[in-house]
Amino acid sequence: MILADKIIDLRKKNGWSQEELAEKLGVSRQSISKWEGAQSVPDMNRILAMSDLFGVTTDYLLKDALEASPTEELPTDRDTDEPLRRVEMEEANDFLRTRIVASARIALGVALCILSPIVLILLEVAQEYGLIALAEDRATGIGAVVLFLCIGAALPLFITSGIRLGRFDAFEKQALDTAYGVDGMVRERRDQYAPTHTRLLVLGITLCVLSVLPIFLMLLFFGEDNDFAMVCGAAALLAIVAAGVYMIVRTCVRQAGYNILLQDGDYSPARKAENRRNEPISAVYWALALAIYLAWSFITMQWQTTWIVWPIAGVLYGVLEAVLRLTRKNG
Repeated sequence: MILADKIIDLRKKNGWSQEELAEKLGVSRQSISKWEGAQSVPDMNRILAMSDLFGVTTDYLLKDALEASPTEELPTDRDTDEPLRRVEMEEANDFLRTRIVASARIALGVALCILSPIVLILLEVAQEYGLIALAEDRATGIGAVVLFLCIGAALPLFITSGIRLGRFDAFEKQALDTAYGVDGMVRERRDQYAPTHTRLLVLGITLCVLSVLPIFLMLLFFGEDNDFAMVCGAAALLAIVAAGVYMIVRTCVRQAGYNILLQDGDYSPARKAENRRNEPISAVYWALALAIYLAWSFITMQWQTTWIVWPIAGVLYGVLEAVLRLTRKNG
């Protein structure tokens, strides 16, 4: 085993990302990446620092043929002693390809769900104001059919994506041991995608923030007493939100694929262990959020408003996770 492989192996056994190791050694993340990619070699001061940090000898680090002593124990930040999930280069590429395809499907499904009530909203108001020659029950029926067709089209996208990604569930739940070259390949692809990710994220968030503009424009030009204009503004709001959410979901699902393989951020071994503990609570929480959304939507038929349940639920779930983390730490 060469030095590059030993650094990768020791870093992952400790559950550290490249950024975390770089911080501990006082170097840049790019330096760690080059060491692990065998593109450069750390100087002797860094070798000594790694020897102390990993709890191994300098001979072990420098001599390719020398293996770690069987009795030598490595420090670890991992919460469990579970075996590492080995990921070879071919499997990593397959995972990233699947993730890219799934990102578009999931994003489209979410956008369809947001768009689904637009026809129902417009037809009901147009019928009420005599703009279309349809009976009230027929207008409502046509709108409901379109709504369920959109949701029906979204469900296969979610299900097929879930099945395809299900083969890689272990990547999100277990600590990974990637084969030589995988980390470098994934990091290079993530760096190449970074400008696109930032652009889509910023544009998507901007669209969501600006989605209220049609409502204000309708108020400005037609006044609050013009219900049809206000409903048209609400429909435009949903369309803009759908476009923004599509961009956000698509790029975030793809970006998460890179982070999963690199075990960065929310996908570090420590966070994976925490997420496994939170799974029962998470399942109940999101099932309750879905029930509230559907009940509120069908009772009030205010689909242009009820979507706000999801961003609120997301923020509250982050608070819940923080409380759980603090409780376990203090306990």
